[in-house]
Amino acid sequence: MNQESGRSMIEMLGVLAIMGMLTVGAYELIKLAFNNQKQMKVQEEIFAIVNEVRTQHSQYDDFSGMDGNVLLEIMGKKQNPYGGTYEVVVDPSNARQFVLTINGLTKNDCQALATRAWTDSVGYQLSDKKESGAVGSCNGTNGTNYVQITFAE
Repeated sequence: MNQESGRSMIEMLGVLAIMGMLTVGAYELIKLAFNNQKQMKVQEEIFAIVNEVRTQHSQYDDFSGMDGNVLLEIMGKKQNPYGGTYEVVVDPSNARQFVLTINGLTKNDCQALATRAWTDSVGYQLSDKKESGAVGSCNGTNGTNYVQITFAE
């Protein structure tokens, strides 16, 4: 009798199925890591923008003379890591506050940024540190969602 050695087709399919599952798992982990990196980059950029606004207007009583677009252009922070833009405007209801908007978000990224605790924001401080301090519109199509955060002096 001849004895054949080698792999059967079923064994090969099993190995391919396992490799496929490992590839999908690795892809999801890489995707999660990139999303986390983008969120951290946005957080860093927001803190830099807030600090710059406060520094530029520290000698004034309020932010009424602020031109957020010029400030963002000077800082080179007009575009965010999601491909959208940042906007900084004086709060229309209180000139001692300014609103920073993050545009162009996906639904998931919008929800993550809207629920994050923005510890230096007005909303977080006024809620006794129970709310995030951000307001988001996260129900639009991907790329059309935004988060707004209000900061004060």
